Amino acid sequence: MSELETRPSNFIRTIIENDLESGKHQTIHTRFPPEPNGYLHIGHAKSICLNFGLARDYPNAACNLRFDDTNPVKEDADYVAAIEKDVTWLGFEWQGDVRYSSNYFEQLFDYAVELIENNKAYVCELNAEQTREYRGTLTSAGKDSPFRDRPIAESLDLFNRMRAGEFKEGTMMLRAKIDMASPNMKMRDPVIYRIRFAHHHQTGDKWCIYPMYDFTHCISDAIEGITHSLCTLEFEDHRPLYDWVLANISIECKPRQIEFSRLNLQYTLTSKRKLNALIEENIVTGWDDPRMPTISGMRRRGYPAASLREFSKRIGVTKQENTVEFASLEACVREDLEANGARAMAVLDPIKVTITNYEEGKLEQLNAPAHPKDESMGTRIVPFSRELYIDAADFREEANKKYKRLVLGKEVRLRNAYMIKAEEVIKDDAGNITEILCSYDPTTLGKNPEDGRKPKGVIHWVSAASNHPAEFRIYDRLFTVENPAAVEDIHTVIYPDSLVIKQGFVENSLIDAKAEVAYQFEREGYFCADSKDSSTAKLVFNRTVALRDSWAG
Repeated sequence: MSELETRPSNFIRTIIENDLESGKHQTIHTRFPPEPNGYLHIGHAKSICLNFGLARDYPNAACNLRFDDTNPVKEDADYVAAIEKDVTWLGFEWQGDVRYSSNYFEQLFDYAVELIENNKAYVCELNAEQTREYRGTLTSAGKDSPFRDRPIAESLDLFNRMRAGEFKEGTMMLRAKIDMASPNMKMRDPVIYRIRFAHHHQTGDKWCIYPMYDFTHCISDAIEGITHSLCTLEFEDHRPLYDWVLANISIECKPRQIEFSRLNLQYTLTSKRKLNALIEENIVTGWDDPRMPTISGMRRRGYPAASLREFSKRIGVTKQENTVEFASLEACVREDLEANGARAMAVLDPIKVTITNYEEGKLEQLNAPAHPKDESMGTRIVPFSRELYIDAADFREEANKKYKRLVLGKEVRLRNAYMIKAEEVIKDDAGNITEILCSYDPTTLGKNPEDGRKPKGVIHWVSAASNHPAEFRIYDRLFTVENPAAVEDIHTVIYPDSLVIKQGFVENSLIDAKAEVAYQFEREGYFCADSKDSSTAKLVFNRTVALRDSWAG
């Protein structure tokens, strides 16, 4: 069975395979066409995996990366760079050079002239309010603009003068001449060019008129020889206009637009406008804040690229709108990191342990596996000393039998080290425990006692004599409700503990931890060094994901 045959099928693959079998296409050509007006989010990851994945799966196929850069007011070259990085990080390559819709501005202008010459477009002087009024409603037809029957020569002259910069913004626009009574509002003489005096990140100040998305996108697809133009369901009512434009200009290629359901993820916003508002209000620190649903935020948080590809594969491609559980995404991350994440020890809420019968000044170098189930990952050296730090939650003076950690008078095993027994506690004037005095059994390194004693449990630790201080950023979901987009005031559903910062210690092996590469901090969760703020002088670790779903139930 071929690799292609083992991949999950979907309605888009069925269409493609029928087109190939019938000879309609010899191969396929897709594209990923983001607008560079913000960072890509998890929904874009699904589209990237679909478009680039299809091109990877079929012989001689290709996928273009093309920026839909027709609105210079909201777009920026920094967004272009971030998007290119995201696509590459996800593991995909585009064919040839990066493309831009602005590459085709001259051709788009010529096609607009062709529509005017064929009496399929006209220059309209209605203002924005009048345009809305003339457009009609979902239940009532629109009415023709008084400029609809303007002579062709006059529209041509005005359109060229628009390009020359003779008119102010909002005074004129070019509209396609289709049907003001169409039940599809997109077909009611849509605007295809508007005046906009704005510097463009690719073309500079060469243009002061810019084509609209619906005019640009289909022609860009056709120029590039795209066979299957894949987009989300909100563009379904744009398809008649897509087809109309291509049918009414002299271009040979006629791509097919196919719509699929967008990714709706619980506890997540994917509106760029709303995400940008979170940044502007300092609710998050930027587009790459690890709480953001952006690809860059997830990368900074330590999500492996493979886990996002697997998630996109599992949720599938359909035409049915649905909301995916956030736990499904985290499950993909955990599965990847469980198999591939190296182990280490860190103490986030430290409390001091002194082993009273251990030699003062002695420092052992213990050997610990980098991964308990994968010997190929090798081992690491963990210093052991008389004084240690354990997590405060791992000790109680008294506890019932269900508590499997250190209890006064009881024994536990220190991970990859000895068994210790809590003998006494030292408290401050307020009654807080500041130190636990323990004894250890020197015969229990890597084995249980010969007399058959068994420890209550296994806890993690870090040497107090040889460690690295670290800051831990405990990230969680940003919202308390499954559908924050439906909430009128988003501020009412911000999760107050979406970021908790703790100060503690990590074992020595983590001094060279690579940014965005997650480790399992044993019994704590998966963490990675922060790509912006972590350094050997000050280690900062972001929690990628907890060991289990704390929101379940």
